[in-house]
Parts: sequence; structure tokens; C-alpha cells
Amino acid sequence: MAQKPSIPKGTRDFGPQEMARRNYIFNTIREVYSLYGFEQIETPAMENLSTLMGKYGEEGDKLLFKILNSGDFLRGISTDDLAAGATGHLAAQLCEKGLRYDLTVPFARYVVQHREELALPFRRYQIQPVWRADRPQKGRYREFYQCDADVVGSDSLLCEVELMQIIDTVFRKFGIRVCIKINNRKILSGIAEMIGEADKIVDITVAIDKLDKIGLDAVNEELRQDGISEEAIQKLQPIINLSGTNQEKIATMREVLAGSEIGQKGLDEVEYVLKTIKNEQLTIKNDIELDLTLARGLNYYTGCIFEVKALDVEIGSITGGGRYDNLTGIFGMPGLSGVGISFGADRIYDVLNQLDLYPEAVTTATQVLFINFGEKETAYSLPIIASLRAQGIRCEIYPDAAKMKKQMQYANQKAIPFVAMTGETEMAAGKVMLKNMTTGEQQLLAPNEIINRLL
Repeated sequence: MAQKPSIPKGTRDFGPQEMARRNYIFNTIREVYSLYGFEQIETPAMENLSTLMGKYGEEGDKLLFKILNSGDFLRGISTDDLAAGATGHLAAQLCEKGLRYDLTVPFARYVVQHREELALPFRRYQIQPVWRADRPQKGRYREFYQCDADVVGSDSLLCEVELMQIIDTVFRKFGIRVCIKINNRKILSGIAEMIGEADKIVDITVAIDKLDKIGLDAVNEELRQDGISEEAIQKLQPIINLSGTNQEKIATMREVLAGSEIGQKGLDEVEYVLKTIKNEQLTIKNDIELDLTLARGLNYYTGCIFEVKALDVEIGSITGGGRYDNLTGIFGMPGLSGVGISFGADRIYDVLNQLDLYPEAVTTATQVLFINFGEKETAYSLPIIASLRAQGIRCEIYPDAAKMKKQMQYANQKAIPFVAMTGETEMAAGKVMLKNMTTGEQQLLAPNEIINRLL
């Protein structure tokens, strides 16, 4: 017997019901983005590796899926190179392209490449899959969708405020209670200065960003392994453990970072966003928390950073983002500021499943199945089916004149709520027998009465 086919670890198939639910997620996010004036773009699944490498830090570079060059990809590779097994050197020669790791770096490339066509500030959204060569685990996949919104070409903190409004609106529409966490990379830079490790800012942020996943002791051990002094680690502890209201945290950090100009600027930015979003007329419903351990390990963030955690489900971040002033400079356009967020559609899908928050209509496909009794009955049914579809009623006719039992089993298997039958009696009366598959009730109805009944 042939071996059953399978798919790569960290990827998933989605059947019709699952796709209906995923489209509900995408459409909800798409509608909110449009309300805020964002326009949709798409970029290729693969980018030149020169576009991707060096944009996500050393850890991110390791997670890039690289694509072998077309044709004879070993051409030009010496036997000495192969024997030496220099993986990095070989990869650079064998692979010119890679699958995109996120949507932000391709977006920055897009902005630079199409600069003359864009009106700044440019507000774009993008809903596409991304790929990461990560170890698969619950809530973490190798192929997953991101739903990004970015504003590029403005330094205004109103952009951050609107992105937080978007986050709040989307999750209220889904019915998911969340905590929106905010921090600022300038505050983190100030902390690194204060503990005497300014040149280790990347190592510090990568480590403390793992606090929720591996715990404080493991974070401290990672800091030691990165060469952070014991004295600096001890100075960091009160900051990591800081509690209180957002305003109390800001007041405390004003004192802690009194000697850091960049740290004070970060506090100014966070305080402005929090004060503006607090306006009651903005109707923000979800919790907003200043979290000084939030680091967002990616190197390109330079200002406010965001992360969203679901309150009623144990799962990782379901939305994240931040400001990345210097990203387009990597592609030859310095000084162009950007800020964005990304909804993790796959994790949101899992949360909605666990909390059973999908609207009932989302999971229903066909509403009416017309039984196929033969050619004459089919010819009678087709115009009725067309009129139902014209009114937005989802219906289908069984393609073969099979036994009634088989057609009814098909309706049950697909959870179709109504079955329509058009035999000799119904055709003579110019009507249709409509059966409710849940209650078993049957009604003889004219085509327009079926429309009224189902709508």
C-alpha cells in the first residue's frame, strides 16, 4: 500500500469550514484598515536575499528559508568548497533568493523602489503569507499569514495612536479581550546606558523579550552568556519587575533615566500616546499597559513598540509592531520614518476557535440543496436556483440523479440546513417542497416564498 502523503511540519491544510473562518478574520481586518484610509498592496513571496539578510538580527537571519538557484546551482562551486563544508559561504553562492520572513522589509523595499509613484505619507496594508524556519510548536508555524498596516513618511505620533485604535477596534469586532502592551526602544536604549552596557543594547533586548517564554532566571543567564556584567544585570532587575499604573511607571523611569537624553525622549513619546489614547471619546475598550520588558527583538525598531496578548487564552503575541525610522535607509532612502502593526492571523484563528467566538453565519456554506430527480426536474429547478442566488442565497443542485438517500446523506455531511425537492407534484403546482433538515418540517412554497423564508 502506498504511503499516505503528508505536508511539511509547521504548515497546515485548511478545509472549507476553516477557510470560511479565516476569510472572516481577513475580511474583518481588511474592513477596519480601509476605515482608516489604508490601501492594499502585494509583494512577491520570494525576495532577493540581499533584501532580506541583515534586517532581522543574527537570529532572524538563521530563520530565513533560502531558495536554491535555478538550473545547475552547483556551477562555479569548487570541490574544495564542498569539502570544506563552509555552510554560510556556500549558501551565499547557491542561493540568491529567499522566502519573505515578514511583510515589513518587503514593504520598505517597495517604498524605495516605487518612491516616485507614491504620495507621502503612504498608508498601506498587506495580507499575505510569510515563512520562518522556526521549530514548530503550539501557536508557532513555519508558514503563516500576517496582516500588516504601515504608515511611512510621517514622524507624527498620531500614527501610533491610530494604530492602537485599529488594534482595539479589530479585537472588539472579534469579541476577544486583549491587553495592548506598549514600550519604546529609546527607553530600552536609556536603560542600557544607565546600567553601563550601551553597546550591548541588541543582546539586552533579545534576552528580555523572551521573559514571558523562558522566565527571569533564564533571561539573566542569557545576559551573562552575552557578556553582560553581573553588576549591570542586578541594576536591571528592579526595572524588569517594576509594577504600578502606567503613569506611576513613567514617573519612576523619569528618575531612573534622569541622565539619559534618549531615555527621556522615549518616555515623552510613550506618555503622549497614552495621554492621547486615554481620551474617552476615542472609546478604547481594551487594557493598555506600559511594559518595560517588551523589547520586540527585531533590530529595526527605533521608537514606540506594541504587542497584544489575549487575556482568556494561553498563547503568544497575536499582534505586534512599532516604529522603524531607519528601515528604508538600508535601501538608499535615509530619513523616511515608518510605523506599523501586524496581526497574526493564524494565532487569532486559534484564539477564536478556543473561545468559540465565530458568528454562526461564518461556518455555514450552502443554505439549500436541490435534490436531483432527473433531467426534467433539473430543468425546472435551475431557473429557481438562479433566482435564489440573485438574492444572495447560497444554493446548489446535486449533480447526479442518485438515490434520494445518498443525496440526503450529502446534505447532512455538509450540514446544509435546507433541502429543496421538485418532483411531479411540485412542478404541477409551480412550487417547491422545502425541508428543514434540523426540525424535519416540510413546506410547499412558491419560489418567492422560499426567498422570504430563507432571508
